[in-house]
Amino acid sequence: MNNDTSFNTITQRMLDAWLLTTAQQPAVPEDIYRDVLDLLTLKMRMTLVLLDAENPLDWRMKVVRPSGFNSRILNVNSIFADQRLGDFKDRSYMETAVIPRYLQVIASQKPAMEMVKTKVLGVSVGYERLILPQKTDQGSSAWLLSISNGRFMFNPPHRQAKLDATDEIVIQLLSEGATAKEIAADLGISHRTVEHRLERMKERYGAKNTVHLATMLVAMRFDREGDKS
Repeated sequence: MNNDTSFNTITQRMLDAWLLTTAQQPAVPEDIYRDVLDLLTLKMRMTLVLLDAENPLDWRMKVVRPSGFNSRILNVNSIFADQRLGDFKDRSYMETAVIPRYLQVIASQKPAMEMVKTKVLGVSVGYERLILPQKTDQGSSAWLLSISNGRFMFNPPHRQAKLDATDEIVIQLLSEGATAKEIAADLGISHRTVEHRLERMKERYGAKNTVHLATMLVAMRFDREGDKS
């Protein structure tokens, strides 16, 4: 896997290849991804979806290129292995974030490029996604390609605790890269007070360290925003 090629460059090459195909002579998937497969980076994955059934839950996912790493909180390659869409472990994700978009792309026979923010098995995830349908004038498309680029993956805290205004500010400044001493100076309190607050929050949320705490609370905030929308 190449570590430098941008997702924009790869998707543009795939779009260029897709534009060269015709509905009169439907292409095979390899015509679209052949020249970019070796350029995918560690956080990118490509999936072929075989549309060989009337019910979308019976469509089949086939991994073209797996992700180059597995997170400790979500084993992407295991979860998104070859399978029927209906056998996916998180049916809600499949029925809200995947199948409706696939149906739109198939109906229009036009690509879709988007930033997806959703949950998979309770984990907050964000990724860029390009979906390319097979062009055809011979009925329905036989396949579509989906390539994604992971942007973030957060596991919200299992323990819930109320933060006061000062704690909220401490976490905000911490997420901006401020040190305990810098946070203390901004708030007009001692750095020991800041460290005490951080230790108390780590204990409340079960965080392993300060970075873990900040990530968990960002995930919690992401969840709150998602519930409002």
